Amino acid sequence: MNPITRINPTELAPATGFSHAVAVTGGRLVFLAGQTALDGDGKVVGSTLPEQFETALSNLLTALRAAGGSPAALARVTVYATDVADYRSHAPELGRIWRRLAGREYPAMAVIGAARLWDEQALVELDGIAVLD
Repeated sequence: MNPITRINPTELAPATGFSHAVAVTGGRLVFLAGQTALDGDGKVVGSTLPEQFETALSNLLTALRAAGGSPAALARVTVYATDVADYRSHAPELGRIWRRLAGREYPAMAVIGAARLWDEQALVELDGIAVLD
């Protein structure tokens, strides 16, 4: 039995690329640390937001898989972007990247503007909470 139920009330604006609420019953919580576009050598790769988003999401999913989970286990993801306007302008492309790597089971999400991230060249960082059976 999947411990996650995604809830999107019809009274709210349509949830596009996220879920309005995620309910969890049972399961094991996995807290995923913020991931940027670091390669295996610890260097930020990619010069554009979509390139960095793809690597950061891949890194987040790698950590999730190492904990025994799949993208469908994501209950919450927070995106930190150094330029929210740039993030919004690339939203359709970022959505395609998300669907290719993580599928169509969307977690509850938020995008937060940040003056800068830990890795100075990083344009985006993702962290998350997953629930495993």
